[in-house]
Amino acid sequence: MNSIEFRRHIHRNPELSFAEHKTQAFILATLQAEGIECRAIAGTGVLAKIEGERGNLKRAVVLRADIDALPIEEQNDVEFRSCNAGVMHACGHDMHAAMLYGVLSRLNRERNFEGTLFGIFQPGEEVNPGGASKVLAERPFEGYDVAAVIGQHVDARLNIGEVGICPGVFMASNDELRFYVSGRGGHAARRADINDTVTAIADMVMRTTTLNTPDAVVSVGKIVADGATNVIPAETYAEGTMRTFAREERERIYTLLDANARAVEEKYDVKLCVDISRGYPSVTNDIMLSYEAMIVAQDEGIAVKEMGRIPMAEDFGYYTECYPALFYRLGVGAESGGSHTATFLPDERAMEYGERMMWRMALHILNK
Repeated sequence: MNSIEFRRHIHRNPELSFAEHKTQAFILATLQAEGIECRAIAGTGVLAKIEGERGNLKRAVVLRADIDALPIEEQNDVEFRSCNAGVMHACGHDMHAAMLYGVLSRLNRERNFEGTLFGIFQPGEEVNPGGASKVLAERPFEGYDVAAVIGQHVDARLNIGEVGICPGVFMASNDELRFYVSGRGGHAARRADINDTVTAIADMVMRTTTLNTPDAVVSVGKIVADGATNVIPAETYAEGTMRTFAREERERIYTLLDANARAVEEKYDVKLCVDISRGYPSVTNDIMLSYEAMIVAQDEGIAVKEMGRIPMAEDFGYYTECYPALFYRLGVGAESGGSHTATFLPDERAMEYGERMMWRMALHILNK
């Protein structure tokens, strides 16, 4: 099986986060057919291992791809479109997995490296707590000296044959915010007899959005006030997202959200509960690995674009907290469309570049 066939099988059979049972079975069977040692990890993921022909086998490089899909009904008119109603690989994880398979297959045949190569087909990247946290909780690399963890993500903003690399802090942490307001509801015309939960939630939302800075995104995308033209409900609700690049900024905004909630409670005589679902940490690339990757890419004839920080989040951040790590973007061209949409279709011509980049990085690090 080649990488394109692998990709199209996974694209045709997408599964949601932490429900990737058939995907896991397919990956295990395909790797085993190649003679690659592998096992289940993090519930519905797969961990592969290949030992080089020489050197210290306790020195390791880890290559990572994600495998979960999104709750989107596909609208692409292609032969390999999703067969699962309402589920689609709309973020490119099918290509990530296929490129990792291609690299593992090649290095398994060649074995021309020192040490041990691991491959993670990781579940649940799209939802908290993130499959990366579950992988690491099993301590799969205990006893190994992990020199690098490497991951890549398709990006339609970059051209085919181009990679985007950002040394240092690259992607934001991700927290989910939920605000619950409760008070005395009642007739909208009897203001003296109610505690206005609608105005209170609106005030909290406005206070929250004032926390936006160049280093932090705090947005509210949902507000529920199930009253009527003349009814103030006893409960209102809002939810949103918070993205930061520094741990200190993250903690500072937590404190400000709590202070704003207390101020709203006092102003409107309501009860306001702030529920923060703490998500992924920020993705922080190892500086040395970043610049080594730029050199490797140029040697392979792959164009390099040095990127700045982006407020998107990725659970790859968990790996960057534990090991030297590198996460870069792989160009698939603007015609691929927008990720997380029903018509996203990354150009498969980009896979050659993604495989070459990951293959060369693995060899470069292991054979130092």
